[in-house]
Amino acid sequence: MPANRNALIRYKTIDTCLRNKYRRWTLNDLIDACSDALYEYEGIDKGISKRTVQMDIQMMRSEKLGYNAPIVVYDHKYYKYEDENYSITDTPLTEQDLKTMSEAVEILRQFKGFSYFSEMDNIVSRLEDHVTSAKKKTFPVIDFEKNENLTGLKYLDPIYHAINNKKVLKITYKSFKATSICSYIFHPYLLKEYRNRWFVFGRFNHSLYNLALDRIQEIEISENDKFIDNDLFNIQSFFEDIVGVTRNANIRAKNIRFWVDKNNAPYVETKPLHKSQQIIESHEDGAKTFQIKVVINQELIREFLGFADSIKILSPKSLVDIMYKKFEKALKNYILVRKNEIIN
Repeated sequence: MPANRNALIRYKTIDTCLRNKYRRWTLNDLIDACSDALYEYEGIDKGISKRTVQMDIQMMRSEKLGYNAPIVVYDHKYYKYEDENYSITDTPLTEQDLKTMSEAVEILRQFKGFSYFSEMDNIVSRLEDHVTSAKKKTFPVIDFEKNENLTGLKYLDPIYHAINNKKVLKITYKSFKATSICSYIFHPYLLKEYRNRWFVFGRFNHSLYNLALDRIQEIEISENDKFIDNDLFNIQSFFEDIVGVTRNANIRAKNIRFWVDKNNAPYVETKPLHKSQQIIESHEDGAKTFQIKVVINQELIREFLGFADSIKILSPKSLVDIMYKKFEKALKNYILVRKNEIIN
């Protein structure tokens, strides 16, 4: 691993420590934190020397990286940021940074059009737009979907490295339905994003589990457990016949037919609910009947509910019954709301 990558991990670790104003940090504390971070992220267990961390602090204080970090020593022993709101992550881009990023964008743009690079298109556009706006000191002209209040993103990096380094995790977790916190000895295999939420798929007690990162309370490496390789699911084909991230191993995909009114049919046609979607019938009034072949799960049901009265499930009967009960309950709720409005 190149030294500059390890150095960056140390800089970010020192930054995280010094931003924590509720603890006093000695040089030995910072050495221990950097050693733990390098072991967690890169599997390096030889430790960090005192001189290395001292040089890191000097580098962060200097202008070489553009940080100019206001690191001070107080009581002749403890380190902190003189400006409590400072962080190296908030440092503006330098001209050299912009030049390097521009060159990176130009290299990445050369790969556009290759099938194996198609998933990177929006990342390149995002990077290109950010560099341009930074150069011109203007606002970005591309606004990607994001959720600033999303929790759990801090676990992305440690889980990613645990997967790559085949490390077992001890995850403290509380689902929305649970009344108490659970603890999992978890073998992570895959990170998956769906609608701005992140999920990790892995093994717990010989079964495949799917945990939402925003419900994780705490994560740590479980050193005493040996990692078990994935033999539970095929990552390449697992999501072929589902909408979202939820599936039961015993449930198979079904042909689902649904009617969409003329006003919403163009939206469904141009933004398919699933790649298997096809038009079965075009009606004289502009409405259309579609078919998809997927597993029936909560994400699919929520997709259909989002269209409210503009969509009608035709088959299979099991899904028709589910939708009927959902709308029946919704109707009762609105009847109660209207009654309360009349009374009030």
